[in-house]
Amino acid sequence: MTAVTLVIDMQVDFFAHKRLAQRRASLVSHTNALVRATRGAGAAIVWIKQEFSPDLSDATLEVRKRKIAVVIAGTPGASILPELDMRITDHVIVKKRYSAFFGTNLDDLLGRLGCTQIIVAGINTHACVRTTVIDAYQRDYDVILARDCIESHDKEHDETTWRYMDGKLGRGMSNAQIYDLLQASTI
Repeated sequence: MTAVTLVIDMQVDFFAHKRLAQRRASLVSHTNALVRATRGAGAAIVWIKQEFSPDLSDATLEVRKRKIAVVIAGTPGASILPELDMRITDHVIVKKRYSAFFGTNLDDLLGRLGCTQIIVAGINTHACVRTTVIDAYQRDYDVILARDCIESHDKEHDETTWRYMDGKLGRGMSNAQIYDLLQASTI
């Protein structure tokens, strides 16, 4: 198995939501631990970020209609959280929609990396994580859902989405379980 770790939308603007702000320190700590472990085992790290132009011409329909100025390219709010262990050797994919696959070169990058297994972390469970996981499943990637590193601003949707994804589209695993998997296999 050749694994790649995807970290989805861990951006400053998204942590303005109260529930995510309250979980920020824990989520960052768990995500950094996961990134260090998977990087140490030889997995590539891909940071996925959503960005829109200042005029919102490339934004989703809802964002355009409601004129929501969020994750605007070049602003501090579009930045990956500064406390995350992002390295210059990591990959970055910029997306315009929920799925990290839609309209990006992610699938090509994963092919070049020889990826067969994706470890998914990030936010929001019910939106960008879910659609990325569905698209990975549709492409026959073995998906591991990093339970300690996935969260949503909406608790109810988070719980519903976990029930839908876990065991169907991927396997929910704690960081400890992922570490055990990494030690038992060669990435």
